[in-house]
Amino acid sequence: MSESKVEATDHGMVAEFTTVDSLLAACRRVRDAGYIKTDAFTPFPVHGIDKALGIKPTILPWICLVAGITGTMTALVMQIWMNSIDYQYIISGKPFLSLPAFIPVAFELTILFAAFGAFFGMWALNGLPKFSNPVFTDPRFDRATDDRFFLYIDSSDERYDEEGVRALLGETGSDYINKVVEDESPKQVPKFIYSVWALSVAASIIPLLCVLTMRVTNSSKPRFHIFPDMDFSPARDAQQTTSLFGDNRAMRPDVPGTVARGQLSGSMEALTGIDFDALTAVDPGAAAQLVAAYQDEAAGTTTPPAEPVDDTPWLDHIPVTVDEALLARGKQQFGIYCSVCHGMSGLGNGLVNQRATEKQFDTWVPPSNLHDTALYSETYPDGKLFSTITNGVRKMAGYASQIEVQDRWAIVAYVRALQLSQNAPLDVVPAEKQAEVKAAVEAAKENLKRQEEAAAKAAAEREKEQN
Repeated sequence: MSESKVEATDHGMVAEFTTVDSLLAACRRVRDAGYIKTDAFTPFPVHGIDKALGIKPTILPWICLVAGITGTMTALVMQIWMNSIDYQYIISGKPFLSLPAFIPVAFELTILFAAFGAFFGMWALNGLPKFSNPVFTDPRFDRATDDRFFLYIDSSDERYDEEGVRALLGETGSDYINKVVEDESPKQVPKFIYSVWALSVAASIIPLLCVLTMRVTNSSKPRFHIFPDMDFSPARDAQQTTSLFGDNRAMRPDVPGTVARGQLSGSMEALTGIDFDALTAVDPGAAAQLVAAYQDEAAGTTTPPAEPVDDTPWLDHIPVTVDEALLARGKQQFGIYCSVCHGMSGLGNGLVNQRATEKQFDTWVPPSNLHDTALYSETYPDGKLFSTITNGVRKMAGYASQIEVQDRWAIVAYVRALQLSQNAPLDVVPAEKQAEVKAAVEAAKENLKRQEEAAAKAAAEREKEQN
């Protein structure tokens, strides 16, 4: 075979991978090498594949925008001409040129034209229709819809060199690298396809004729529902029941342990609040068992592990960087989830507790006062406080499904700041601020003294009036 023949039939190089992570690593390697005409084939959508390949945003959104604007202008011009110029007609007392009345039709045509722009624009940008692809010549490529992942580098890339590309793909760890050649099957469309197409077009007219016949005739029979599920939808609203699922809940909870790619942050210590180094030193078996339980939970194959026992070696520090941004986030999350029971100041006087105390509910367990010395870090480590937020305690439910790991640690940091704000010694205040703090404390004491005196005086006057 001549060199010109090889160049004419060489379309690129394809490599096979067995895992998503190996494919993503290979995509990044090829992208960093400067190749831009690449593609990946996977049996399911892979989060982050566009960034890994270095695919730039397309102009498809702009095509949709232009098509949508065209639809809007078409609708407005059509209605202005029809109702305001060509055939002036008063509808419900509205003026001939009434832009608010033209909005429904303008909206519908905007959506219609934008949909057409997206559909046909996608076809044009992807070079469709294409009835065959050279990669189909590789028999192993059939597994791209089953359990294999493929990376393709097109020969039209300006950096393409067969030997260099083969070496590059070999460095990515692929066990199978193959050159993509021209499909030698005939390119002519079989004649019977035209016959089938013509018959299909003719057959498609039959439903239209049936519909036109029904519109001009009367019938005593009930309406015929071609798609009854569209007319009688079994949809359910939130909080309703359904027989489609075993728990009879219409709202479906998140799959246990589901974590989006790139969002699993932190070590096991950060995820649990447990000092695993200390736990391994005391009981290696228990540490390994707890790690396996959390891994199974992340995989969604088991229920979350039970709350550890009291002798668990909790972390005595916060395993994330504590700064002003973290404290601000913790204050926000505390106000959303915690303040309703514990109060904004953490004294346990939240609105829920006030209501329960007022109604004297027998089963109500008052929330803890976060300024109780028993909850200070010396006796209640940061890891245990994190675990309490995660798994709950007594009447308090766990917030693992509602508050992210980073935000739970932010709440822990904010609670420690609250505790310090109420019991901080003066020596932790900068020297230049100590005088100001002393003056503020004396003013507060004086104000409290005046309030107490006023309250005592008012009580004495009420007693005197009663006597």
